Amino acid sequence: MGQSPAETASALIVAVADIGSWPATVEGQLEWMRREGCSEKQILESARKAKLAKWFFMQGWFGILGALKWAILRVVHFWKIIGSVPVARQGLFKWATKSTSLACENLMIAAEALGLNTCPMEGFDGRRLGKFLGLSSQFHEIVMVIAIGKKSARHVDSPQWRRPLEATVRFL
Repeated sequence: MGQSPAETASALIVAVADIGSWPATVEGQLEWMRREGCSEKQILESARKAKLAKWFFMQGWFGILGALKWAILRVVHFWKIIGSVPVARQGLFKWATKSTSLACENLMIAAEALGLNTCPMEGFDGRRLGKFLGLSSQFHEIVMVIAIGKKSARHVDSPQWRRPLEATVRFL
């Protein structure tokens, strides 16, 4: 969309929140545990937790299971204070987007530590980019595109206004 970082970067990284990868993630973690020599008891316990966790990811037709899980947790929460887990599709995407954003932050800090420059960008056509990358709108949400590379010696940073810290952070 005509953004200078996108036009001049050495590489563009597309960060995608993926709520459909949990089965492969579970299998990958169990395989890793086997390779690392975890006890059979630990592996079985992780597999048992994964079987229970899959019910949080399953949405059912028209999201009916997600709505039902949400309602059950709201009723339970009335009597006992519990953490709010993502059970509906919208909550899963919110959770995955937060995790993806944290991964992006770590990637950008690591790149800067290696002497590279980064620029996170939100101004992109997510539908067209997702189609180009072969992503599924059912399972994938593009969180941001990160331009990465070495800043030109001729580059001059433009002055930028930032909200004052006091207007953004409240110390308690």
